Amino acid sequence: METNSSLLMNGSAGTRSLPAGYIVLDVFSYLVLVVTFILGVLGNGLVIWVAGFRMTRTVTTISYLNLAVADFSFTSTLPFFIVSKAMGGHWPFGWFMCKFIFTVVDINLFGSVFLIALIALDRCICVLHPVWAQNHRTVSLARKVIVGPWVCAFLLTLPVIIRVTTVANKAGPGITSCTFDFSPWTTDPAERQRVAIAMLTVRGIIRFIIGFSTPMSIVAICYGLIATKIHRQGLIKSSRPLRVLSFVVAAFFLCWCPYQVVALISTIRIRELLRGMGQGIRIAVNVTSSLAFFNSCLNPMLYVFMGQDFRERLIHSLPASLERALSEDSAQTSDTGTNSTSLSAESKI
Repeated sequence: METNSSLLMNGSAGTRSLPAGYIVLDVFSYLVLVVTFILGVLGNGLVIWVAGFRMTRTVTTISYLNLAVADFSFTSTLPFFIVSKAMGGHWPFGWFMCKFIFTVVDINLFGSVFLIALIALDRCICVLHPVWAQNHRTVSLARKVIVGPWVCAFLLTLPVIIRVTTVANKAGPGITSCTFDFSPWTTDPAERQRVAIAMLTVRGIIRFIIGFSTPMSIVAICYGLIATKIHRQGLIKSSRPLRVLSFVVAAFFLCWCPYQVVALISTIRIRELLRGMGQGIRIAVNVTSSLAFFNSCLNPMLYVFMGQDFRERLIHSLPASLERALSEDSAQTSDTGTNSTSLSAESKI
């Protein structure tokens, strides 16, 4: 889903002189990418190990496992982008890795966002309809439903699979970019640019609506309904449940909203960017996309650790805390009114 930002970065010349403020922001984006890679691989790897190999399959563990796989797969590709970024947009890894890496990025970023929305919807159903969830929320159904986000992510990644490739960069001899190539459709430079503008504009609009606005709306609506019900029934003895829900939604919004706004602006001004103009937008895309990527390493903490008491996390081992966090609550979907709703609201997402 973030391919456009990377393509714009790769398509720019890395040798242009930049103001000091731009350099600081560029260094900051490097640091964020490195931290995201380290924390994302370790955190999501730990969730995969616990949820995939140490625990019995439940609806909750299946959801967390798929989310962790998506985030782990994405954060594993970050070293390739860090190297390419350091080389001024040059892609030294060849045609196959270009297509493969950008396909992995798009599928897993789309998949991650869709999975977050699906988990929020699952939490909402457990709270609002505990009796239905008790009777119908099964592991077999979860395994079927969980395929949906991945199929949608794959379909939205088809433009990358078909059109992303390595092309010679005009910035200098021997410089290769990993980007969209529309040359098979036409050999006329002017017509090729018109095709590129049209395709990238459509892709940017789809990315903003389907890849951000819709999932974010689902998450916000679900948690709004959850908060309304548990508040109306007086189930909150402390502010912790609402605080956890607020952090989850706020983190997702704060990480993704700046990039999506900048990406939408870059889509509107795609003509300037394709002509090598709009250096400020390029820097903004780099910085805000790094912040959006950072959400991939936050998910293990937001969806697993925040629901646990701080002192418990210090006393008990990390794997044991993870197992408790990912375990299917025995009373989560019971029809005993207050208990089931309260326990569901206390769940991570």
